Amino acid sequence: MNDNNTTRLSRLTAILMQLQTKRLLTATNLADKFNVSTRTIYRDIRALEEAGVPIITDEGKGYFLMEGYKIPPVMFTEKEANALILAEQLVLKNKDTSFIKDYTEAIDKIKAVLRQSEKNKANLLADRTRFEQNINRERNSNNISDLQKALTNFFLVKIDYSNESSETSTRIIEPFALISTKENWLLIAWCRLRKEFRYFRLDRIAKMQVLEEKFEQHKMTLQEYFDKFY
Repeated sequence: MNDNNTTRLSRLTAILMQLQTKRLLTATNLADKFNVSTRTIYRDIRALEEAGVPIITDEGKGYFLMEGYKIPPVMFTEKEANALILAEQLVLKNKDTSFIKDYTEAIDKIKAVLRQSEKNKANLLADRTRFEQNINRERNSNNISDLQKALTNFFLVKIDYSNESSETSTRIIEPFALISTKENWLLIAWCRLRKEFRYFRLDRIAKMQVLEEKFEQHKMTLQEYFDKFY
């Protein structure tokens, strides 16, 4: 196999990975990413289709894979996938750009084996998480994993929460985002008792129960939340 064929095979494999990772891709997106012409991308897409890959063309929008096409070689539970997405936030704090690139590509491969619904949850969680590294902080919460799942599935959460005066109240909350500061893990959530968004320190949650009842998703990103309220 000559170098040109090797390069094309690598690109076809990478394009397939991108299609598994992203909901919708355009020929321009792919051409820019692989530094080739859109005409080359059209040929590559045709080659993948001829090889039996069920690529659907949405005219005027782009390409996507038929739902359920792949058989994942590795199956992640939702909590396992969430843990890896959270770890990505830590890696992004690293100052070694090559390390960040390698890990980001690994995360793309992980997302590629997720079903579309799980992929949407992983992307939502990545958008709704901010992480500040503090290696000296004690592990003072056992609730992060359950809160991640509640956040991405829009489950209401019932908590017994202690304030700064050690007064405990029971709240029904709608988890919105998880923030790691240098001191504490914080949950941003809509509090149905106070009828507003509140910060909750995870180490002050004395008891927590994820309920079966769902809430309507808050239609904004974490950055839009900061822009609106701060």
